[in-house]
Amino acid sequence: MKNSLAITVIMVFTLIVGCNSSLEELTLSTPTIQCGMCQKTIEVGLSKVAGVSQPQVDLKTKKTTLSYNPEKTNVKSLEKVISELGYQANELKANKSAYANLPECCKIGGMDKM
Repeated sequence: MKNSLAITVIMVFTLIVGCNSSLEELTLSTPTIQCGMCQKTIEVGLSKVAGVSQPQVDLKTKKTTLSYNPEKTNVKSLEKVISELGYQANELKANKSAYANLPECCKIGGMDKM
């Protein structure tokens, strides 16, 4: 009987905690992306962030959309992740060192040279 009660309490607690972690939708401007490699780099990088799900980069609109849990991360942190990958996110410029290490096709105008 005690085990049944304990299991019930744990299940109810898990359900309550799980319901409180609502995701928010976010669209970020990523104007310096150039190609599919940029797209993949940002999507993989963001998917490694705790609380982030479904990052998608649209090459045509140069926008990145995702869902995130505001209890685990925030907009500024997500912008910084993109910047550290070598790309501009909203008004936050790309980290210069990370940008310098990008493949040529991922640098501004790089696709024009190919």
